[in-house]
Amino acid sequence: MMRRRSSGSLGPAFTNLFTASLASNLGDGIARTALPLLAARLTNDPLLISGIAAMAMLPWLLCAISAGILVDRIDRRIALGMANTVRMLLAVTLCLLSITGTLSIVWLYVVIFIYGAFETVYDGATRAVVPSIVGRSDLPRANSRIEAGELVVQNFLAGPFTSLLFAVSVIIPLGVNALAFLVAVVLALLLPKIASGRQHVLIGAKPESAWYRQFVDGYRFIVKSRMLVTLWLLSTVVGLAFSFATASFVLFVLGPLGVPELWFGLFMLSGAVGGIVASVFTAPLKNRLNAGPTMALMIVLSGLSFLAVGLWPNLWVTVVFFAVSSGAVTVWNILVMSLRQSIIPGHLLGRVHGTWRTLLWGAMPVGSVLGGLVGRIDLALPFTMGGVVATGLGIVFYRFVSSLPNPEDVPDPLGPDALVPL
Repeated sequence: MMRRRSSGSLGPAFTNLFTASLASNLGDGIARTALPLLAARLTNDPLLISGIAAMAMLPWLLCAISAGILVDRIDRRIALGMANTVRMLLAVTLCLLSITGTLSIVWLYVVIFIYGAFETVYDGATRAVVPSIVGRSDLPRANSRIEAGELVVQNFLAGPFTSLLFAVSVIIPLGVNALAFLVAVVLALLLPKIASGRQHVLIGAKPESAWYRQFVDGYRFIVKSRMLVTLWLLSTVVGLAFSFATASFVLFVLGPLGVPELWFGLFMLSGAVGGIVASVFTAPLKNRLNAGPTMALMIVLSGLSFLAVGLWPNLWVTVVFFAVSSGAVTVWNILVMSLRQSIIPGHLLGRVHGTWRTLLWGAMPVGSVLGGLVGRIDLALPFTMGGVVATGLGIVFYRFVSSLPNPEDVPDPLGPDALVPL
């Protein structure tokens, strides 16, 4: 197989994947704006509201490794199409429940959980496809575009669109949601053969073991590296602090900040602006400071931003620091993902990614529930407590994170001749 080289263009295969991602993110954006608003119509209990965030993240604890095994065993284009087909059907189900007046908080939990289960498949397949179609030195740029596209579509397009039409009829945004996923299915199936992942078969390797024997493959790969284990655990605790801080975010915005339901999506644009700006500057920052120092700064900056929101629960303070925290998290996500993609062998990408997300995102429901309980006392308090924890971790692990390498400086784990030609 020819090695991909860095160039000005990321290639037609990436363009296809990026377009499919935009369509899928439109569906995601509609769902992520509509579901909290639906929940707020059904209950005003912070604990039940935090259950929405918990149910969205719980599949990462229960399903991510299974999804990773699936992504590594089948054509990754099929995995993308299957995941979005199920999510399209779930959007139709929500429409029917709303039309018949039978939607309840329990049904909403069920739909969100199944939606999240297939999101683990979609996310794992997308992350596994990227290093198959772009060169290693282009990974930060490719991941930046995907992150920027996600932020633009979910927030600038889907967020305001959903909030405005939600006040008219929930059926309209949910119908568009189903259509967006259908488009994403078609585009995913049109990806070229290189996106399938079938080229990542080791020469001379033994036949693939039974699927139930592969649950620990990702864990074994991670624990072989002290750097990966430390980064994995650090990311998990920081993620738990963030989920704790934002568990009752919709009630915080609609309540203490006084933002009307109609303008909830517009308010969320502040986070999108911060993320988009950050995605544009991620590669230049990495080139100037190197990946490690950039990532270390982002942890501290995001923690301080949450702390500021908790200490000064003012609309404009929240707008500014929500943008800053979103930008810092975006830079962190892009560089961590690029580093992992450069380290993990192609045939293990799904399993390692699933294992990583099982602990990282699987811990977030715990943070969401705890944050919801604290939110019953004061809706700003979770931001203060979460910000303190995240900032402290950023300071303690600053030296370790600063020492992390650039993606292009990581040696090929398999060597140039370890792959079967297409």
